[in-house]
Amino acid sequence: MDYQLLEVENGKPIKMWTQDVPVEDEAREQLINTARMPFIYRHLAVMPDVHLGKGSTIGSVIPTQGAIIPAAVGVDIGCGMMAACTTLLASDLPDNLHALRTAIERAVPHGRTVGRGRRDEGSWDTPPETVDAMWAGLLEGFTRITDRHPCLKNTNNRKHLGTLGTGNHFIEVCLDEADRVWFMLHSGSRGVGNAIGSHFIGLAQKDMQQHIAKLPNRDLAYFSEGSQHFDDYVEAVGWAQDFARRNRLLMMQNVIAATRGVIAQPFSASVEAVNCHHNYVQRETHFGAEVLITRKGAVSAQKGEFGIIPGSMGARSFIVRGLGNEESFCSCSHGAGRTMSRNEARRRFTVADQERATAHVECRKDADVIDEIPMAYKDIDTVMHAQRELVEVVHTLHQVVCVKG
Repeated sequence: MDYQLLEVENGKPIKMWTQDVPVEDEAREQLINTARMPFIYRHLAVMPDVHLGKGSTIGSVIPTQGAIIPAAVGVDIGCGMMAACTTLLASDLPDNLHALRTAIERAVPHGRTVGRGRRDEGSWDTPPETVDAMWAGLLEGFTRITDRHPCLKNTNNRKHLGTLGTGNHFIEVCLDEADRVWFMLHSGSRGVGNAIGSHFIGLAQKDMQQHIAKLPNRDLAYFSEGSQHFDDYVEAVGWAQDFARRNRLLMMQNVIAATRGVIAQPFSASVEAVNCHHNYVQRETHFGAEVLITRKGAVSAQKGEFGIIPGSMGARSFIVRGLGNEESFCSCSHGAGRTMSRNEARRRFTVADQERATAHVECRKDADVIDEIPMAYKDIDTVMHAQRELVEVVHTLHQVVCVKG
């Protein structure tokens, strides 16, 4: 077997693709709690980037029948990756990449500012026409959702479309093994997805108020199929995933336009190269049965399907092709996976450490991004080796520019 099997008393087994990869005891316990839910189908599949998460373990694939756990999807609904290969070569890039980084930062709102009377720098002040045109395709579904759940109406939605966010979200300029230039970015459904996730997690806990004490964890509160809130959630989460996909597409268009303003060499870019979620739920057929597959920090890797597995800032990333391994529910990891919390990374490392670790990358090197330092993540090469039966590497990328909020 290319996975480790963990049998769970009074629950379904857990299959873990974690050879030579550290797994926290807390993450293992969280997985066991999920495996004991009565509606889990066959087994849980665990990817090598596994680590403790809020609500559900990051790096897990959760198949269910007749129920759905909103906190397993989480609040960063539809978070995922997009990559585009260009006709540019490394030799077409300027020697000093600072101007390219700042052009991308101007083109895509990023970060977050809060405070009374202050505009959030991570949102549009006045969204451009391209954003309004994209929002028009989302408005009907949003109206239908907010008619039933009015609290979701006054959220960051239209002004967050085409924006990056904070944390581990990023935009990168990368080079592949043939020195071709790629653009790669990571983001999701932003404020409106967070609001949808939080709202339905709360509804699930409220609906189960009489039974929640019997759950291993209150974040495992679920909706039963056939209930009104189940149907509402499926519709809302599907809409948020569509928002996330469009959000990445808009950002990619703006990154390409910004680059054209810096680099005189004409180029084209395959914008449709890869656009994949790694925090989402959808209906799929596995082992002859229709099931709901929740991928929490995991990517679909159906046979022949392309995906993206990024390393940390400063490490390599991979464009992969799925091998269709049914035991993993045709899934792979969504990245390297953290080895420590953000607070622990801030305690342990300094700006000087960050500067050394990202010396080859044009990026921010200040105290606010220490939590994203490469040493806070697992070794990407070990992670890739552990899932060699899940995906094959098509391209290996290393970043030369990284934008973070």
